[in-house]
Amino acid sequence: MIFEDRVDAGRRLAKKLTAYAKRDDVMVLGIPRGGVPVAFEVANALDAPLDVFLSRKLGVPGQEELAFGAVATGGVRVLDRELIEGLGISKHEVEGITLRVRQELERRERIYRGSRAPLKLEGRTAILVDDGIATGSSMRAAIDALRQMKPARLVVAVPVAPLSTCHRLRSKVDDLVCVDMPEAFYAIGQFYGDFSQVTDEEVAELIHRAAQHSARKGA
Repeated sequence: MIFEDRVDAGRRLAKKLTAYAKRDDVMVLGIPRGGVPVAFEVANALDAPLDVFLSRKLGVPGQEELAFGAVATGGVRVLDRELIEGLGISKHEVEGITLRVRQELERRERIYRGSRAPLKLEGRTAILVDDGIATGSSMRAAIDALRQMKPARLVVAVPVAPLSTCHRLRSKVDDLVCVDMPEAFYAIGQFYGDFSQVTDEEVAELIHRAAQHSARKGA
């Protein structure tokens, strides 16, 4: 165990991100659900606004863990055309899976973001935060989707990830920040004392608190 809980992990992660503190161009993005409590602490320490970035894999029929693409906040879709053609996934299947995943994404976005304006990242520095990375497949999908929103700089920041995964991801982002990169890695939860599930209500509450703080600061 390295971290007491996600709050402890977020505070320790923030100490490695001080170069991004008190900058007008920075936006911290938490990946729901587990990444949001970590991102809340990072945003608080950096005095930066917090939002959520929802990204869900589009899973290959019968092999759902294998992603042939992803959809994300803002209506973004990324497709791996080579994989789709190689596995013979039909256009009908692609569109059907995309529709189902988008509906779930929109449901979660309504819960987390309510009536707030769509996320705008063009020209900004986006710090994408999760509570950890295992294989990196979901994070790669999120990175690809986030790139389409044209941030000036894309930073991935997590408390823990395998050294091998960090090496693979580093070339896809402008900066990758990780508190601990163990070679022996079985699951993200092994590095936390408390890795209990985060609820939709907790995510919505943290986003609401962060928005209130930003509003007071701008007043």
